[in-house]
Amino acid sequence: MKGPGDAESGFYCIERRSPQQPSRVGAWCCAYICTWELQVTMKQGKQTVVELLGHQGCYLVVDPDGSVRCGKPASVQQSQFLLELHRSGKWTLQLLDSKKYLESDGEDVFCISRSPSPYQKWLPQLAMHVHIVLYNPTHQCYARADADLDRVWVDTPVPYLEECGFVLRFRNGMYHLETSSHKFVSRVEKLAKKPSAQTAFNLNLKPRCLAFLSDQDGCVLYPQGKRGRLCLGDNPKEEEEWFVIKRCPQWVSLKTKAQRYVSIICVRSPGSPDFLLQGTSRKDTLAPAGGSSPLSFPSLQRKFKSIVANGRRMEPETNFRALWHYGKIFLQAFNGRYLGTMPAGLVVASAMHPGPGEAFGVRLANRSFLVLRGRYGYVGSSACHDVLQCNLLDPDCIELLPCKPGIYHFQAHGRSFWSLSSDGTFRTWGKFALNFCLEIQGSNILAVLAPNGYYMRGDRSGTLLADSEEATSECLWEF
Repeated sequence: MKGPGDAESGFYCIERRSPQQPSRVGAWCCAYICTWELQVTMKQGKQTVVELLGHQGCYLVVDPDGSVRCGKPASVQQSQFLLELHRSGKWTLQLLDSKKYLESDGEDVFCISRSPSPYQKWLPQLAMHVHIVLYNPTHQCYARADADLDRVWVDTPVPYLEECGFVLRFRNGMYHLETSSHKFVSRVEKLAKKPSAQTAFNLNLKPRCLAFLSDQDGCVLYPQGKRGRLCLGDNPKEEEEWFVIKRCPQWVSLKTKAQRYVSIICVRSPGSPDFLLQGTSRKDTLAPAGGSSPLSFPSLQRKFKSIVANGRRMEPETNFRALWHYGKIFLQAFNGRYLGTMPAGLVVASAMHPGPGEAFGVRLANRSFLVLRGRYGYVGSSACHDVLQCNLLDPDCIELLPCKPGIYHFQAHGRSFWSLSSDGTFRTWGKFALNFCLEIQGSNILAVLAPNGYYMRGDRSGTLLADSEEATSECLWEF
């Protein structure tokens, strides 16, 4: 359940579809066993040769009798497929050696026929998290929704705005692109308030997580005009209809005890300028938070304990150990000391032990809502249950109402609050706001401390619970 691993691969769920067979790809989306990494092995002109790698390191292998299994290929001729893209967004996979097509009868998968048929077409679905940003390589900009004008523009060099985030929803074999204001990209020029046939598109995918959206008439969405307005057309130039689908980045602001935001200032020196972190700004300044735990920040610990923002990601000095305490964070630097601020506002790593002066308030700067995905699926409400579930295919958007730094109220789409029962289950018809603490644990990974003092956990039964004393693997959520 990952996004693209590198420039030549992506993670996909793949399903064979026929007009008589209902869609099952959503049910596969939350199962690691049905998630495949598409590895590009070579190019043949405009054609692409790929291998499909499963979650346990086994490849999709075709035996001489045409049967298909997961395992280690005896030779590359057993696992290399010629990938062909179709206007409907579907794929065909043809074994490179025998020229036979991968197909399915609805239950079994085999590779025995050289003649094309509808049973050989597969519908790919991205297995990455549905909260995404769209980057256009031709224009070198990201898409941005304009809620005031009900338009989408491709005009943003860096996706630091909340409006650059979209939710890619998959329903009945079609895709709907939802904006951060919960409107939908439509076939007409303006955004639509609700999903409908006018907001349904085919998603045409190819390796490297490149994609474009098209309607049933063959028109595609691409940037048009000087401002790059995203709308339907039939004459894109230089492949400008293609977008790279990326995870929505996590941007945060840090606030000191003196209620000042941490910002970067440039100090000129005889050699080269140093970029120092200083807690003097009253404005909400963006800072990226990412990497694996411990969190990695682009700030480097130098000789005099001051923090400068000129480090590289792989340097050990850029790693800070994160300690969370009810929505606030303590950052321990490479020298074992904790970050704090001097009276002048300069951020330094000098404290031996964490105290109130070393606590930073954290706030998500580009998220007004969360889409949470755990081990068993997405978090949301279900018509079959009166409590919130954690194994859904179509997620709910959890509206965030900031309270204190790092503390939020959770609100359902109908504007009622999340409520917590004595048995640790959640419902979405609460009248009073409850406090939830967000603890970032890695790149687009967080844990949620519930109002009862326990971590929110996804249970194997599908019920969302708040009963874990520690942030275990079931308590970690992609967002």
